[in-house]
Amino acid sequence: MADPPWTVEPDGVTLWLRLTPKGGRDAIDGVETLSDGKSVLKARVRAAPEDGRANAALIELIAKALSAPKKAVTIRSGETSRVKKLFVAGDPARYLDALAKLAPTNG
Repeated sequence: MADPPWTVEPDGVTLWLRLTPKGGRDAIDGVETLSDGKSVLKARVRAAPEDGRANAALIELIAKALSAPKKAVTIRSGETSRVKKLFVAGDPARYLDALAKLAPTNG
C-alpha cells in the first residue's frame, strides 16, 4: 500500500496534493497515486489559476477541512505547478483525524 499523502512533523503536517483549478467546486476528492508512485490528495477549486487565486482558494479549502487557521497553511513548493507541497502549522494530532477522514486508506 502507498504511503499517505502527508507526513507528521514536530510543529505541523506536510501535505502533498494535486490541484485542479476551475474544477467546478471547492472539494477534496480523496487520494491519487501519481506515475512516480507518490500519493497525493486530489483537490479542486472553482478559482482560476490567475494572480494566485487558485492557491488562495486551496489554502482556504485546506484550512477549513482541517479546522486550522488560514494563516497556519502555507505552500512550501509548487506555487505554479499542479502538484504542491503544503505545510499546516500546529499540533499534528489535531489534523490527523481530519486527514484520515479526507483520505480513507481503504484502497
